[in-house]
Amino acid sequence: MSTTTSITTTYAGEFAGKYVAAALLSANTLEKGLITVKPNVKYKETLKRLSLDDITKNASCDFDPTSTITLTERILQPKELQVNLQLCKKDFRQDWEAVSMGYSAFDNLPKNFQDYLFGYVASKVAAKNETNIWSGADANNGEFDGFESLLAVDANLPSAQEVSGTTVDSSNVQAEIAKVVDALPSSLYGRDDLMIYVSQNVYKAYVRALAGYGTSGLGANGVNGQGNLWYSNGQNLTFDGIPVVLCNGMSANTMICTYKENLYFGTGLLADHNEVKLIDMADIDGSQNVRVVMRFTAGVQYSVVEDIVTYGITNSAN
Repeated sequence: MSTTTSITTTYAGEFAGKYVAAALLSANTLEKGLITVKPNVKYKETLKRLSLDDITKNASCDFDPTSTITLTERILQPKELQVNLQLCKKDFRQDWEAVSMGYSAFDNLPKNFQDYLFGYVASKVAAKNETNIWSGADANNGEFDGFESLLAVDANLPSAQEVSGTTVDSSNVQAEIAKVVDALPSSLYGRDDLMIYVSQNVYKAYVRALAGYGTSGLGANGVNGQGNLWYSNGQNLTFDGIPVVLCNGMSANTMICTYKENLYFGTGLLADHNEVKLIDMADIDGSQNVRVVMRFTAGVQYSVVEDIVTYGITNSAN
């Protein structure tokens, strides 16, 4: 027998922002705080960049403003996106009822169908957002230009900081990461917030290499002689003192090295045009369908391209 309970709900304003935030910020990169989040970008935001030449000069008796100040900017303009889904309650009821009856071993799952359904959709939005952040392409429906797309057409990226990529595995991963570190400008190496952002296959290869499967002198037993048992999920990795962080949305065999404050994710997030609707169609057409409607904005941008080293990204502008 079909349910007669209507779950039609509209979230607006503050509540919409919370639900949209739950969907967007659950992306791995954002959830771990690997890049800087700029909320409440209504339309677009200008990222100012200030550069100076050698500011220290020989002393004189007079004020001599001989230094050169260059002010440039990049535009962070989130793209308008939406989710329009139609789901059948029948397909989810068994899982939902199991949750409400306490069969699940996970005590943080929602206790009603409405929350369960939105949680399911939010997880899908978060996964897509993670991919968009790194490898998205604005020309594709439902995507915005990710960092890889932006860097691939930026003529200001120094050619010495564009490292050619190859297929990375446990036998060569340390040598390939070393190429990225070696390409760092001297002004960047040693920064506390510097990170090496890597794709999933590179991260796996590095873990495997440190378990003793590499060719860099670790031996058959790897770190602390523990072999494959040395690594526990979520453990922090470093290379030459620089954190190596996993970016699930990055293309295979790709790395980017820079600092957190140079990479931005922009969204309306709490702006008043965010919208979330769950519409039960039972009272409208007698079906068991539920429609999910979301509207939000999202986009990424970097500030100083000269402070970025890329690996495996072909720059068509250089």
